[in-house]
Amino acid sequence: MEWTDLTEGAKAVLEQTRNLKNDNIQIVEFEIGFEQHFEANDGDSYTVSIQEEDYQNLKKYTLENSYDERYHMARNKDIVKIILLEDGKIPDNLSEFPIFRQYKKEALLKAEAETVVESQEETE
Repeated sequence: MEWTDLTEGAKAVLEQTRNLKNDNIQIVEFEIGFEQHFEANDGDSYTVSIQEEDYQNLKKYTLENSYDERYHMARNKDIVKIILLEDGKIPDNLSEFPIFRQYKKEALLKAEAETVVESQEETE
């Protein structure tokens, strides 16, 4: 499966696994059904939407990609972790590695709450 065959939501997730390497592995966590609109500094805007179709697309890509990258995916209900493996094997204790990027409704709500608190502190 080639990069061009991926859905936009699947590309958004996989691009995050390539942006920054955390020593040996990188973890990106996402929620199926997640959708967020982003505004860029240059006035451009885009929406990241990750649906069931994107998950199926990612699942196929991680098994069949032709770029010599090794991935592991784990799903629990609608929360999925995709792990870029450097040495081709899953470490014994994944909890020791931080999650690089989260596309989850819970993380979105937490970030919004932190922004509100910061702006309140600035006005005081």
